[in-house]
Amino acid sequence: MNKTVNINLAGIFFHIDEDAYLKLQRYLSAIKRSFTDSQGRDEIIADIEARIAELFSEKIKDERQVIGNKEVEEVIDIMGQPEDYRLDEEIFEDEPTTSNQKTRTSRQLFRDTTNSYVGGVSSGLGHYLGIDPVWIRLAWILFTIFSSGAFILIYVAFWIFVPEAKTTADFLAMKGEAVNISNIEKKIKEGFDGVADSVKNVDYQKYSSKVKSSSSTFFEAMGDVLLVLLKIFVKFIGVLFIITAGVTLISLFIGLFTLGTFGFMDTPWIEYLEVSSHPEVPLWLFSLLTFFAVGIPFFFLFILGLKILIKNLKSIGTPAKLGLLGVWILSLIGLGILGIRQATLEAYDAVAIAKEKTLPITSNDTLTIRMEGNNRYVKHLHHRNDYKIKRDAQGNRVIVIQDIEVYLKPSKRDSLVSITIEKKAEGRSYDEASKRAGDLKYAYEVDGNNLILDGYAITEYANKYRDQEVRVILTLPEGITVFADDNTSGFNNSWKYDDYITIDGKEGRYIKLIDGKFECEDCPEKENDWEYNEWEDNNGVKININGDGEDFKLKIDEDGVELNNEPVKVKIDENGIEIKTEN
Repeated sequence: MNKTVNINLAGIFFHIDEDAYLKLQRYLSAIKRSFTDSQGRDEIIADIEARIAELFSEKIKDERQVIGNKEVEEVIDIMGQPEDYRLDEEIFEDEPTTSNQKTRTSRQLFRDTTNSYVGGVSSGLGHYLGIDPVWIRLAWILFTIFSSGAFILIYVAFWIFVPEAKTTADFLAMKGEAVNISNIEKKIKEGFDGVADSVKNVDYQKYSSKVKSSSSTFFEAMGDVLLVLLKIFVKFIGVLFIITAGVTLISLFIGLFTLGTFGFMDTPWIEYLEVSSHPEVPLWLFSLLTFFAVGIPFFFLFILGLKILIKNLKSIGTPAKLGLLGVWILSLIGLGILGIRQATLEAYDAVAIAKEKTLPITSNDTLTIRMEGNNRYVKHLHHRNDYKIKRDAQGNRVIVIQDIEVYLKPSKRDSLVSITIEKKAEGRSYDEASKRAGDLKYAYEVDGNNLILDGYAITEYANKYRDQEVRVILTLPEGITVFADDNTSGFNNSWKYDDYITIDGKEGRYIKLIDGKFECEDCPEKENDWEYNEWEDNNGVKININGDGEDFKLKIDEDGVELNNEPVKVKIDENGIEIKTEN
């Protein structure tokens, strides 16, 4: 049974064996005698005691562990014998001798608050990288501007996790100077306030001389090389983690604000996100949940990279870790709920059918069908399955739908042309889909024998875009002649099913309904002969080319070039003519 003693070493309590305590006491007394005539003697002794306390803390695994002779001897071996701390006062004279040579060591990252404007991050990085802090500060400003303020998060992370240089040993390690007694005493005499909390490095001058005087085997040298390569690889992994996580966090941060989460930015494409098929929740909530769900794992990856590079990195603490974990789990649950809502957004579709209306056009007349646009909503008439967001005459936002199709149905019982408008939309429920379809606004006009159809439909911005479309169904009596304008080619139904018939690409020609089929009255007798027509009107130049049963309609005006009512790009060079559609 051994007697134990409780000691207070640099403010830390330890349980130590009585024999070990006596050995430690003799060791500290010998060191004190070595500094009897030295300036800053109390500060240096306190610094050494703090280092010993730190070494003891690293060796014990729990609070009940007792420090024995083995641990004391190991600490003495690291700290050195008392004679190693006898200082020569001549090293502080104006003209240093050869004994004043400094042993350089690797720099450690600290925040230098003695030369700071905010948190000392730039000054600390300047010491660590060997760069004037002015350039670091300038880089922070530029990166912050170019990243829309996102680099402020990186600065705050350094401020939180990088420790502040408070002690003499910290300042020496920050500048890459060996933390030995000679340097500590010199800094104290130069006016440093406070004492180092720990002496983190042993006397490298002593150990370097031992290494030089000893011989290493080939395998030991190879082991050292492999160890160095391993350390470099680990550092590289840490840098890779920091870069990957940093870029991801900055991108998420920029996306959070550019999506208008807090109303700082308002861009046109945000409107398209709001009306598209995403869960009907505030956009800021969806983007915020995404930011936490994706950003928190990368935040911990960023901390892991910092820990790999910085040994003395401070921990964010268990409460903060548990809090972030809770936020991450809640974000995942929130995104899961939104995903379920997304799956039900288009669960039902409904059709709102306007009452069939008879037009004053008989089977003996010629029905002319033409599509019409609107300079406010649609400049180029062509069928599209998407939408646009425009402003009405009152400045309100509206959704413009160009998914308009014209269906033709023959009838032997009717003598007049009739028209029916079908509006279709989707929704979470049938009632919602039906209301959304009914709110779709579509118009047409009858001028004599001319039927002028709008090439678009509009709905309120609040109705969102849920695959709205309009079907114009024309019931035609037997024997009627139809002339479909060229601009209807993209809107005419091209599928024969049920009772519907098609124009078969004969827009711009007079066709007659005979026995439920269209027969062309002015088509050339030989379909294989090419026909080229060109004329000029107020709308520009139009060219019709017919051959092999196909029509090609080229239109050139102030709006550009269109082929079969589709915008195209034309390239003319020595290789010939190349025509590409924009889609």
